[in-house]
Formats: sequence, structure tokens, C-alpha cells
Amino acid sequence: MKFGKNLKNALTEKFIQDKRYGELTPGKALKIYRELNNLSQNKLAELTGLKQATISSLENDRISLGIDRAKTLALVLKVHPGLLAFADWEFSDSVA
Repeated sequence: MKFGKNLKNALTEKFIQDKRYGELTPGKALKIYRELNNLSQNKLAELTGLKQATISSLENDRISLGIDRAKTLALVLKVHPGLLAFADWEFSDSVA
């Protein structure tokens, strides 16, 4: 099997660095996944037991998401909680 140069290089790396298109915050990630699931804030609130005002505040990054809320929301949105809680995490080779 013959691989292209870019693919071969990518397979030898730990992570493939992607071009950044903008800041992805936990709030923006929450809104994206909510909309992909065709849910309103009210419906998501109903399904999770959170208040609609809380979801609005989370989406606008006025309050912190936290791991427990990320788990609750992730179950309904059918995503891994890390995609919500660590949406703004950037990989770095330097680990302390």
C-alpha cells in the first residue's frame, strides 16, 4: 500500500495540528452541540433538569460549566463530557 507524504507524516505524529478558525469556548461548544441535536434551550433544560437561564449563562460563558454539568449535558447531547468541558484545551508538547 502506498501512502502520500502528508498522510505518512501525519501517522508518525502524536497529534495532527489543525488550523484554528477561532476561539472555541465551553459555552460555544455547548451551543453548537445543542443546535446539532435540534434542541432549544428550553428543551435542553427540561431534559437535563437545569434551568433555561443556566443554559443561557453557560452558552454565553457567564458561568463556568464544571465537570458535573458537563456530564449531565453530555448524556443528553450524546457527546463525551470532555468535548464540552475542555473545548478550549490546546495540546502542548511541554508537559510539566
